[in-house]
Amino acid sequence: MESCSLVDTAGAAALCSTPGGRRRGRAGSAARFFNCPGSSREHGVSASYSIGRMLSGVRSAARRKLFRSEPEWMGVNWPDSTGHHWWTTLENNFVLEASEDEYSGVVVDADRLPADGAAFARSLAASLSYWQSVGKKGVWLKLPVDRSEFVPIAVKEGFKYHHAEEAYLMLTYWIPDEPSLLPANASHQVGVGGFVINDQMEVLVVQEKYRGWALDGVWKLPTGFIQESEEIYTGAIREVQEETGVDTEFVDVVAFRHAHNVAFQKSDLFFICMLRPLSSAIKIDETEIQAAKWMPLEEFVKQPFIQEDHMFQKIMDICIQRLRKCYCGLTAHNVVSKFDGRQSTLYYNVGEPEDVNCDAA
Repeated sequence: MESCSLVDTAGAAALCSTPGGRRRGRAGSAARFFNCPGSSREHGVSASYSIGRMLSGVRSAARRKLFRSEPEWMGVNWPDSTGHHWWTTLENNFVLEASEDEYSGVVVDADRLPADGAAFARSLAASLSYWQSVGKKGVWLKLPVDRSEFVPIAVKEGFKYHHAEEAYLMLTYWIPDEPSLLPANASHQVGVGGFVINDQMEVLVVQEKYRGWALDGVWKLPTGFIQESEEIYTGAIREVQEETGVDTEFVDVVAFRHAHNVAFQKSDLFFICMLRPLSSAIKIDETEIQAAKWMPLEEFVKQPFIQEDHMFQKIMDICIQRLRKCYCGLTAHNVVSKFDGRQSTLYYNVGEPEDVNCDAA
């Protein structure tokens, strides 16, 4: 075995700080409930009231007339098979249908929203009043693209943007007059890079078709982003296969980088995975990749781009130490937690012989 030099990995990743809870001021503590097309912020109600909750089943609901000027309505609250509670009304659909989460919050049913803006405005104002009266805290409102006209109505009521996906926008509302405890939007994006090296000490490298000027002429490792519900190591295997056509298997995570304010002020986690090639023929993805090849390791690390970048120098130093079996990365282990009963992947490096994978490289 060759002698092993210590790897001085500079710059340990700092913890990512996220914005704290937002405090939302509220004038007075009186509940509010009315039936009108305007915003509840514009029509205060000073009278206090209580709304009967159904305790024994969906058919046994308490009927209560809230105000003389308001029509009678029937509020229904029932648990489903998962233990969630649902709210609706049997007259005029005043209260939005929603389920109760485990934190005394409310998740509005996106599939049962009113059909038009006026009805939504009335139901939303009434719902906030009802949920406040029964002690609910956070409200999650998911608006599909085909209900995007409801967004300004919700914002006028005090809802805040939380996150958006292709098909929907998620908004939130914190009911108590205290700092919000709702979790913030995702703070990180997760990327992977595949360090693939064959028995001839050649590294699989690519040149990207769309790149910044700093990467002109540079040969780099195949990289990409983790998809939803995808493991770190399977994401690395997928990206290598998509970009180069080379099949691989996971060995271990040799290092990861933590950076901040990378894309739209989000932080970034980037995992370097050592992969063993199972094939050698290259077939590039012409939509993203300009060229790919097997490149001698020595030639790869001598590129000015790597020599002039302290972080990439450290990454390559770690990879070389791994090849010399002087360093052992993090291997993936499937475990089940009693906390949620689900299977997760735990990455760790321990000294037990059955767990060590250093000789596999």
